[in-house]
Amino acid sequence: MTCDRGTVLLSHKYVVKTTHMEENIMPDIKELLPFIIPLIIVQFILLAVTLRHIFTHNTYKRGNRTVWVIVVIIGMEFIGPILYFLLGKEDS
Repeated sequence: MTCDRGTVLLSHKYVVKTTHMEENIMPDIKELLPFIIPLIIVQFILLAVTLRHIFTHNTYKRGNRTVWVIVVIIGMEFIGPILYFLLGKEDS
């Protein structure tokens, strides 16, 4: 329960004062959405393209299909698909 800006009432006996700096540690999520949403979209597109390539090809430079599917899914944050295209995709 908040009494006024920067004061949090924990019970009727204890009042904790928060500083302005503590309130601004986490930025408002709405401000970050224009940056996060395009990254998420690109990430899923890259994941889909990578998985499609893995399942439509039988030969790889290193490893096999199972290894690359695991690497791509576990390392989904851009790293797994990029590793596949750099190290696993066989040159045409």
